[in-house]
Amino acid sequence: MAERIVIERLEFYGRCGVTEDERRKPQLIVVDLELDATVDSAAQSDRLHDTIDYARVAERIVALSTTLTCHLLESLAEQLLGMLFAEFPADRIRIWIRKLHAPLAMVAGSVGIRIERTRAQQQSKQQPLHPAPFLVQQLARLPKGQILDVAAGRGRNALYLLAQGSQVEAIDRDPEALAAVETAAKTQRLSGLTTRVLDLEASADHPPSLGRSCYDAILVFFYLHRPLFPVLLEALKPNGILLYETFTIDNYFRHQHPRRWEFCLAQNELLRLTSPLRVLHYDEGEHDGGHGSGPCFTARLVAQKTGPDHHHESH
Repeated sequence: MAERIVIERLEFYGRCGVTEDERRKPQLIVVDLELDATVDSAAQSDRLHDTIDYARVAERIVALSTTLTCHLLESLAEQLLGMLFAEFPADRIRIWIRKLHAPLAMVAGSVGIRIERTRAQQQSKQQPLHPAPFLVQQLARLPKGQILDVAAGRGRNALYLLAQGSQVEAIDRDPEALAAVETAAKTQRLSGLTTRVLDLEASADHPPSLGRSCYDAILVFFYLHRPLFPVLLEALKPNGILLYETFTIDNYFRHQHPRRWEFCLAQNELLRLTSPLRVLHYDEGEHDGGHGSGPCFTARLVAQKTGPDHHHESH
């Protein structure tokens, strides 16, 4: 049986606008939404899990929208559509996003956009990539300056940070992946991206330099090359932030992933590898890695480089 879930006038304050002034101050945004879904048993069972929970839909829209800073409502709409199709069994979605108080003297009503899309159409498009949940949780700790995304892949974290107004350098050894990041940034009209093809493991024990005191923050997600840590620390500016998450050995034993145990951290190993830094947050355990494949066992770290930046010669 087909049904249509309708949400009218979902209101929240978000940052969306072409000018910097518009983006600086949250403004009232309204979303109207229709989700068409095929549900065979909800009417008979009278159970919430047999249909789409509109309260959960509303919560997810507000949670995602309030973490984003976009130039265009179109960009916000694409992020929301990607999330809704990924998390809810909708066959078709109609969304109307509008600003109630448009910065135009001649407009008395709202301004916005309407989009209607099927799941098949969404799948034919390049899917919006969702950032790592740990990055979203710790976003307030990251400075807005120059951020390095190590082993960036197709840029799920880089694109998210660009939408927040950061300058991001994405490095990866895969040129096709970086080309996809550049294309996605252009499609979403995000500025501030630079990319660099770089194989950090070309020389096994001597990674290439990433510069000295160059970055306000460095991100590393689900990548582990132990000789790289001194290079990462050197590349951080004083007071810079390192945000790191990757698999622990528990994930190898419980899920047989990654395929080799050497790619996993031992207990407390991440703390030892980053011992010169001041720890702001650290935990090990079962977490949502944001890959859509269920929870995994990871170590998560936020740490800060403190004091003057002394250069240590390698021996």
